[in-house]
Amino acid sequence: MSMNVGQVMSRPVLATTPRASVRDIAAQLVRGGISGMPVTDRDGKIVGIVTEYDIVNALIEGKTLENLSAQDIMASDTVALDVSAEIDDALKIFKERHVLRVPVTENGKLVGILARTDALRGLLDEPEFLIF
Repeated sequence: MSMNVGQVMSRPVLATTPRASVRDIAAQLVRGGISGMPVTDRDGKIVGIVTEYDIVNALIEGKTLENLSAQDIMASDTVALDVSAEIDDALKIFKERHVLRVPVTENGKLVGILARTDALRGLLDEPEFLIF
């Protein structure tokens, strides 16, 4: 039986607007222990993604995070998957685009996020490691 993205995606997903301060985004990433977040309009349509990598690049370039907004540093060529997409489709995107996460949409609106670990968890049987 094949598994679809909607079965293993993480939700709820934290997103930001294009106008949000990069400093505030960085604080949310650190606080949430996440490495990036989608950028959406108010209706949930994805317009980009901001990652730690984007923020680090801005710092290396000597930019002040308080003076930047998400739209200044976001990648706007973001790929998304529909909730009904197969996990295999996600794996191909992870490999080809070298990304850690892919936003998940339903009817064109953000509903979750699929990290590489989510996809792997969905494909694995019971692991042979135990935590006590």
